[in-house]
Amino acid sequence: MRPSAPHPVPAAFAASAHLDEAGYHALYRRSVADPDGFWGEAARALAWTRPFTRVREGDFSGDAQVRWFADGTLNASVNCLDRHLASHGDRPAILWEGDEPEDRRTLTYRDLHDQVSRLANALTTLGVGPGDFVGIYLPVIPEAIVAALATARIGAVHALVFSGFSAESLAQRLNDCGAKALITADESRRGGRLVPLKRNADQALAESPSVRSVVVVTRTGAEVPFSPGRDHRYENLVAAADPMAPPVAVGAEDPLFILYTSGSTGQPKGVIHTTGGYLVHTALSYKYVFDHHDGDIHWCTADIAWVTAHSYVLYGPLANAATIVLFEGVPGYPTPARFWEIVDRYHVTSFYTAPTAVRSLMREGDAPVLATSRHSLRLLGSVGEPINPEAWHWYHRVVGGGRCPIVDTYWQTETGAILIAPIPGATPLKPGSATRPFFGVQPALVDGEGNEIAGPGEGHLVIDAPWPGQARTIHRDHARYVDTYFRRFPGRYFTGDGARRDADGYYWLTGRVDDVINVSGHRLGTVELETAIASHPKVAEAAVVGFPHAIKGQGIYAYVTLKAEFPETDGLRRELIDWVRTRIGPIASPDVIHWASDLPKNRSGKILRRILARIARGETDDLGDRTTVANPDVIPEIIGRRAA
Repeated sequence: MRPSAPHPVPAAFAASAHLDEAGYHALYRRSVADPDGFWGEAARALAWTRPFTRVREGDFSGDAQVRWFADGTLNASVNCLDRHLASHGDRPAILWEGDEPEDRRTLTYRDLHDQVSRLANALTTLGVGPGDFVGIYLPVIPEAIVAALATARIGAVHALVFSGFSAESLAQRLNDCGAKALITADESRRGGRLVPLKRNADQALAESPSVRSVVVVTRTGAEVPFSPGRDHRYENLVAAADPMAPPVAVGAEDPLFILYTSGSTGQPKGVIHTTGGYLVHTALSYKYVFDHHDGDIHWCTADIAWVTAHSYVLYGPLANAATIVLFEGVPGYPTPARFWEIVDRYHVTSFYTAPTAVRSLMREGDAPVLATSRHSLRLLGSVGEPINPEAWHWYHRVVGGGRCPIVDTYWQTETGAILIAPIPGATPLKPGSATRPFFGVQPALVDGEGNEIAGPGEGHLVIDAPWPGQARTIHRDHARYVDTYFRRFPGRYFTGDGARRDADGYYWLTGRVDDVINVSGHRLGTVELETAIASHPKVAEAAVVGFPHAIKGQGIYAYVTLKAEFPETDGLRRELIDWVRTRIGPIASPDVIHWASDLPKNRSGKILRRILARIARGETDDLGDRTTVANPDVIPEIIGRRAA
């Protein structure tokens, strides 16, 4: 199923790339042999208020206390804005397109600096200061970036919350961090629908006593309740504020943001990322993984509240003075060609999205893509989960016209930035593989007892040494941080993922180690099963979970979404079962093929398999937390079609 020979780097791309293959290997060897020298040099490319004298302190032993550039001070907003004004002040920083195609705005670096400074001063007048937490509950609009950078400018800590989350989820996050202020909007737009953000926020605020001030952005102009003394119009605050806001110098190890990620206990984990190391890692990885050059137009389609957008919409690109595209809507609204029309309209050069988005657009066929030019594209990217080879080939051939390298990136909320990915001018590509580690990242494979697996093999993916972008702790619960990431394999960071390393040293992610189905004593990875099903020419997407089986212990339950032109038939069910038997073996034959027009996903496009697993087990009365589901309407349909 996977090609034996890598795809070579296109000659036209290689001609202008930052690194060739020899250059990558030389720089990687240096980054591992002399991490202080390598990361120190990368950090000095940023603007420091007080230069650091120490690079790294600490390691993964004991309570995993690691510090980077700890005696230096800086400000994230200065590194994303102020230092670019002299040379690039009139360059577009944000090209924003709303849910409706005619709704557009452009903010230059000078415009963005002005808005950030004004909001920073406004927040200060509301009593927000260094170390305070600020909740940001906004749609994907420029004000979300303004709010994050303004918070950073005054030394406060931002907590972006997905605008699709419920009032309960918002309150949970505001209370955990003790947010002093909240920035929200009257409403948001998504796929032609309106979401009552301010009303949701008011419900959350009734249970969030720490919030003293609320700033409300006008997005639709809808009339919303206002609480005198607490609520303030964003536009009025910004208009009245001083346009110059002196930045607050913070320590490199001071928090920049908190971001909540799913926890196995049902209680979200508040992951803390600090300022200096995170900014160094995101800036450098954006430069090399996306092969950034002056004048590039970068579009990452992730929602601003996900870590993907923190790192590769906001901090990484803006630290490099890039122009970013910011899109409020969804791929298929109002037409399946919307993504590609935006690419053409703004002359996007690098495009970064989730495999699920690729598969959903692939399902619509080639015509919507081929109706557009896409000639500006020089690089494609994938993030969120392993991309199956069939989707990779379609993305490469149809979207990229066969000329654009694909950077299949592996990383996590907790890692802050990319860990494993191709360097596009340097790395021959293998569809479905994240390829090789980024600079300074030292991955290893271990078995269940922690014994290292040398050479080609498969096991638990761990990281052997610290890197600057990693999360430092879980808010108010460092013991949970240590238990989650360092307890199982002492002295190593455990990603929670499995991986295979081939003879060329390329890494293939096989999914969460708990995403394994034990069929009659045979352990089968769900990623391998999904990849086999999705390789069928009539299949657009698949998700596989285990369910109780009286004979096998666990059975294989496959949710399958077909390409639009193919009907759901019993004959095709049998064909798919035979298809998997042929590619993996009889033991991998799906017990259930469950047709689904779509699969439940979060806003970043990740399939929510925990919900599918409960449906497969018949636990439809309790599907757990559904606040992260971006397309909740598919759930009743899936339940209604569940096999008896």
